[in-house]
Amino acid sequence: MNYTTSEENYLKAIFHLQKEEGMVRTSVLADKLQTRPASVTDMMKKLNAKKLLHYKPYYGFSLSPEGKKIALLVIRRHRLWEYFLSEKLKFGWNEVHSFAEELEHVSSKQLIDRLDQYLGFPPFDPHGDPIPDSKGKIKNVSKISLVDLPLHQPAGVCQVTNQSEEMLELLQHRNITIGTRLEVKKHFEFDHSLEIKTKAGTITISEQLAKNIFVTYESPAKL
Repeated sequence: MNYTTSEENYLKAIFHLQKEEGMVRTSVLADKLQTRPASVTDMMKKLNAKKLLHYKPYYGFSLSPEGKKIALLVIRRHRLWEYFLSEKLKFGWNEVHSFAEELEHVSSKQLIDRLDQYLGFPPFDPHGDPIPDSKGKIKNVSKISLVDLPLHQPAGVCQVTNQSEEMLELLQHRNITIGTRLEVKKHFEFDHSLEIKTKAGTITISEQLAKNIFVTYESPAKL
């Protein structure tokens, strides 16, 4: 069955909200998609009729197994296109999202599987988000927020959760990207900012910035 661009956008948004909140409320989804609650209600009726949702009165809704499958396919397409745009066409990681938002609705499975093969089956997109495989499976990586990283523990940046152009531009200015190796040298009590050391030098970043950077442990020899 083919789905409209709007239906796919709703399913993708619900998938992301479910991970944070479980059952998704109409008002929360309307806010995320910047639309009216009445429009959300109308779409929920359509998706429910197609058996893509589970609805629980007064609690909200969640994706059915089929709805989750469709959402993961859209996310797979989006993140593969982001990887292609970044690695092959050399767009900056702060530029690829808007293009991928359009390309993710090209639904040919043959095209997407061929793209995946051409790219070498990348497990993560340019922001460190996992790319679902052709069966919708996602690779899990043990990671922690930079604010929780113990002092003097070498680590490597593996994911950035806030992917706004402003955030990515700031990280780029700070010479922090996926794969950057670093360690926290000091926590400042006054504003909870962090002093971090990278190969480019020692810098201080805000707690707000650090909360959006996720890392995995590295061996001391790698830093």
